[in-house]
Amino acid sequence: MELYAAPTWQCVMICWGTKYSTSLINNLARSIADKASSQPRFILISDRERPDLADRIELVRFPEYWLAPPLRTAGCHAKLAMFERGIVPTDLPAIYVDLDTIVLGDLSTGLALMKNRQTVAILPSAIIPFGWVGRTLHRWTNGRKYARGNSSFVIYHPGECHYIAERFRSVYAKYPKMELRPMVADERFISWSAQEHMVGIPASFAVKFPGEFMFYWGFWLYIKAWLPWVRTRRRKLVAVTLNGLMIKPEKLMSLKDGDVIVDEKARKLIWSPKTLGHMQSKIKAFCAGSLR
Repeated sequence: MELYAAPTWQCVMICWGTKYSTSLINNLARSIADKASSQPRFILISDRERPDLADRIELVRFPEYWLAPPLRTAGCHAKLAMFERGIVPTDLPAIYVDLDTIVLGDLSTGLALMKNRQTVAILPSAIIPFGWVGRTLHRWTNGRKYARGNSSFVIYHPGECHYIAERFRSVYAKYPKMELRPMVADERFISWSAQEHMVGIPASFAVKFPGEFMFYWGFWLYIKAWLPWVRTRRRKLVAVTLNGLMIKPEKLMSLKDGDVIVDEKARKLIWSPKTLGHMQSKIKAFCAGSLR
């Protein structure tokens, strides 16, 4: 067993079912560790034992509550287990990453987004911005309007966020059919519950692949990739999440230059260095490691 320096932060991953292989999980952890300036403690919240899991990844079993079938649908409510008391150690700040993430740089730099221990940072996904605008609307509308985000990445301190899981348990007991709008998905519930402490993760740090590299009009992908400020920002990206059924590693690895795929929202991906730049080779290298 290898020896590692004492961790200064935590990287949290979640996996239930058989969709993701242990090889992919190990490859993601290795990529994060290789690029990090300070080493994390790796925590994998899983519904089963994984015998081939890398030694440095600590497996924590899901509480049975979060494995109820209604919580493992497309809404991914089971991800809220990352906030459950007793699951993630409370001594260090944490960065949660989805397993379909490609890490290009030092993930630990995202900790600088935390204004204090109560901060919860995720990718913005709605018109209403995080900050005073979102907080004000949240107060004025009694929680009906608020800034929302995507939970592909969550930067938080486990010791300060147990209230999110506790509040979900309370609300779910009251609304077992999840008819309350913020219960649509885990990210909605996080945004709603922690609105006073929410911060948006900037597109200079991490992006969702469809939002950054796909669009309804193919010609725009060529124009966007040519823009100098876009090229500069993309070169500095720390992480990209491959969210969406059409852009999983096995699918991307089968593409030839110039191939076009269209996702469920009619957004196009043109698999070419002219639209993706250096990202195409980065994706190929990462996916090859994950699919070994």
